Amino acid sequence: MATIPYRQLFINGEWREPVLKKRIPVINPATEVAIGDIPAATAEDVDLAVEAARNALTRNKGRDWARAPSAVRAKYLRAIAAKITERKSELAKLEVLDCGKPLDEAAWDMDDVAGCFDYYADLGEKLDAKQKAPVSLPMETFKSYVLKEPIGVVGLITPWNYPLLMAAWKVAPALAAGCTAVLKPSELCSVTCLELADICREVGLPAGVLNILTGWGPEAGAPIASHPHVDKVAFTGSTETGRKIMTAAAQLIKPVSLELGGKSPIIVFDDVDIDKAVEWTLFGCFWTNGQICSATSRLILHKNIAKEFLDRMVTWAKNIKVSDPLEEGCRLGPVVSEGQYEKIKKCIATAKSEGATILSGGSRPKHLEKGYFIEPAIITDVDTSMQIWREEVFGPVLCVKEFSSEDEAIELANDTHYGLAGAVLSNDRDRCQRVTEAIPAGIIWINCSQPCFCQAPWGGNKRSGFGRELGEWGLDNYLSVKQVTEYTSSDPWGWYPSPSKL
Repeated sequence: MATIPYRQLFINGEWREPVLKKRIPVINPATEVAIGDIPAATAEDVDLAVEAARNALTRNKGRDWARAPSAVRAKYLRAIAAKITERKSELAKLEVLDCGKPLDEAAWDMDDVAGCFDYYADLGEKLDAKQKAPVSLPMETFKSYVLKEPIGVVGLITPWNYPLLMAAWKVAPALAAGCTAVLKPSELCSVTCLELADICREVGLPAGVLNILTGWGPEAGAPIASHPHVDKVAFTGSTETGRKIMTAAAQLIKPVSLELGGKSPIIVFDDVDIDKAVEWTLFGCFWTNGQICSATSRLILHKNIAKEFLDRMVTWAKNIKVSDPLEEGCRLGPVVSEGQYEKIKKCIATAKSEGATILSGGSRPKHLEKGYFIEPAIITDVDTSMQIWREEVFGPVLCVKEFSSEDEAIELANDTHYGLAGAVLSNDRDRCQRVTEAIPAGIIWINCSQPCFCQAPWGGNKRSGFGRELGEWGLDNYLSVKQVTEYTSSDPWGWYPSPSKL
């Protein structure tokens, strides 16, 4: 039986047992068998990690990290990227055992993790050259410039669907900016983040720059959000947890960036190549076992092609290989946990009880007796009042609604509290542009769904959160802007009369 490495908490560059000696079992979602355990941090461990991060930020008056030349920090990020690439196959397998995603997908994730660290090494290295950018002023007796400085100690709280990649999205720009950090991955999937700690040790990252605590949200995540010496919190996860983090941070007027849930639409017009559109629709909802915050899980389908499209989509869906994620060719593995499995089954049952039709899937595959597997579900006859239309499922479940006009499609797309992403599939470029502008989401895909590049901004509107990750915007998340203005004239200011001349 495959097992995971035994790891402790990573604080101040060292492995440490949790103060209260608590641990959390790790369950392989494909077998429902425990394959090891991870440490469970509490507030006592958070205090130690935050202290280590604060010391690393200020050590040698900041010259060791926060105020070091940006090329110095870039060197460490590139070294981390190289180690990720070197250990790609091992890390991908650990990701599969921990969260259940297909092996091919986990390997792709590791490429993206390395690419993210390399990208922010390049971007961060240019910071020094951009410092003291001049500001044009209307008075010649003053000159002004802008400094961009690390925001300080940051708390990074990440989800379980892309364990190492979502950590990289936050860790890489935070370190490139000169921040020090405390990372708290999801208790459901933390194994590869602890391997990142091992990599940090290998490359000699200065002690305390990155501290990694695994543990339950209320016991480890909440103390990070409310800690008086954490200067900012960046969170990816559920809207409910995001609300709690925002409330905790508000008590200290602490900045937060939140990437939360979604119920994103994919609009398919009647001028598409049906097979191409079917594949993108399935990929947009069933990729990562359907566990994607940006999943385009509401299919808004033109009635003129609805029957043919749905017939072909069911055929395609039944052809998706659902298997142990380590098996060659797997394209849909188990969902992450028993709790998630039961939640998804309940959502499907509720949709059926409310009058929807389970057109395909939604049950355990007959050939898999163990594991949290669910056949990709396609649900039709959906009303906009139904739970399946309104609430995020976070599993391989697609609901379908038909439309007749462009205006109706846009109205259906916008019938949500969320605003993370959306997609429009049509051969009419002008129509695609109109729809893109009409949907108030942070990300819109045209004739595709779910492509993600570390160079382009990522984030949502409405209840999907605020702030942007990736690209230059991701680096800006961890920088504070300081205005510096100097009076350059040799003459006195002259606002008050000089006592010597009275």
